[in-house]
Amino acid sequence: MSTTLHAPEIAPPTTTSGGAARTYLVKTLGCQMNVHDSEHMAGMLEQAGYVAATPEQAAAEDADVIVINTCAVRENAADKLYGNLGRLARTKRSRPDMQIAVGGCLAQKDRAGIVERAPWVDVVFGTHNLDVLPALLERARHNAAAQVEIEESLKVFPSTLPTRRESVYAGWVSISVGCNNTCTFCIVPHLRGKERDRRPGEILAEVEALVATGAIEVTLLGQNVNSYGVGFGDRGAFAKLLRAVGAVEGLERVRFTSPHPAAFTDDVIAAMADTPTVMPSLHMPLQSGSDRVLRAMRRSYRSEKFLGILDRVRAAIPHAAITTDIIVGFPGETEEDFEDTMRVVEAARFSSAFTFQYSPRPGTPAADLPEQLPKQVVQERYERLIALQERICAQENAAQEGRVVEVLVAEGEGRKDGETQRISGRAADNRLVHLALPLDLAPGDEPRPGDLVTVEVTHGAPHHLVADSALVGGRFAVRRTRAGDAWEARRSGHDEHAGGHGGDACGTGAAPGPVSLGMPTLAVR
Repeated sequence: MSTTLHAPEIAPPTTTSGGAARTYLVKTLGCQMNVHDSEHMAGMLEQAGYVAATPEQAAAEDADVIVINTCAVRENAADKLYGNLGRLARTKRSRPDMQIAVGGCLAQKDRAGIVERAPWVDVVFGTHNLDVLPALLERARHNAAAQVEIEESLKVFPSTLPTRRESVYAGWVSISVGCNNTCTFCIVPHLRGKERDRRPGEILAEVEALVATGAIEVTLLGQNVNSYGVGFGDRGAFAKLLRAVGAVEGLERVRFTSPHPAAFTDDVIAAMADTPTVMPSLHMPLQSGSDRVLRAMRRSYRSEKFLGILDRVRAAIPHAAITTDIIVGFPGETEEDFEDTMRVVEAARFSSAFTFQYSPRPGTPAADLPEQLPKQVVQERYERLIALQERICAQENAAQEGRVVEVLVAEGEGRKDGETQRISGRAADNRLVHLALPLDLAPGDEPRPGDLVTVEVTHGAPHHLVADSALVGGRFAVRRTRAGDAWEARRSGHDEHAGGHGGDACGTGAAPGPVSLGMPTLAVR
């Protein structure tokens, strides 16, 4: 149930007392779904008359409205939220007109408890009602009281909302929301609800609209993408969708995240192998290599099936890079169980892994299980797993040396690019590549974010590749793209496309541009 009456969809434009448009900043904590939700929040705020904070304002958290989009998957998610809120409390004492809004999974879970613990928060809204954000801000300002509105089920599909795309050359596209799985450690189904699938035509129209505004890469998003289609009675729908999206004219790279091993079928592998634009990368969550622990987690596959999927993927796509998620220290995990995980990790040869120490989440079945493990036991196992995966990453990336790769140049991927005189981006298999530019490259010929550069890998480090072939007369070829043109147009403030790529969803002060108004009405031909 909602704790307040429904708000209108869009609040009137807002200005400061001096008449200037109010500034906003969206801070995202959590997964790719949250990043995409933040793009919707930014789009709605801009349509309501707010403007993105400049990079300097964002760094100083100096904005009229600050929205924190939260995660609830791990215990430290609450620590991150309240650490942010504690810091902002000091700012708000000196700027009482500033507004703070909290959304996302932790807001859906804790509800009015957030305001009780942090009474300087103005707005709390959940995962099912992103559309009310501007109106709740206006109502909180008018009533001089905090507004908390949480819905129990999805009211407006997020993809129909205005969107301020964070990137001009690559975009997220939701194919479903929610999850029908019942993993005992996971709180997401409780907070995101049951799975709801979009129709294929709506997804294709959004992809075509993104491509029309310059994007050459899209990532299809869902809590469990390969169960897509169950809602409308087509269990083969995801493989068909991959082929259809991959055939969109002008689109060069298609990715997806995340699948579930239990529902991952050979028709999806065939679609990946047969569709040149579907990239040779796969994120396949393992969670544990112990069949006993997988059963306790309610993960409806076993380690042999998991490794069989990887074998079939690599047989069809030899250069596929496969990544994973692993939880260490699930309640009742024995040393033998952990050794099973180490055995599967050794056999799987993941290119990288997101590893986590088990974190009990109130409201999940696993939180009430006996045999919660001591911290020191979990830490010791975690360190052993990290050491194993670091060794595998180093070996797998060293094996890439000498390979020729095509890199999609990205913005903000390389934290040390300035000091190393390199630029960064992602290879087709999603490995991070730092590449050098020729010393004699003419000014203005540098690759732009969104351009594609062909280089040879000269060094494989555990977490990235280095391609300095341009410095020794080796491979270096730049293919300037529509995406690079769109990035340059946005930076110069000349973006005329109505596709929502004109600024940054997190208020980092990119050149202003249009906001897409939900689903397009005209498809690209």
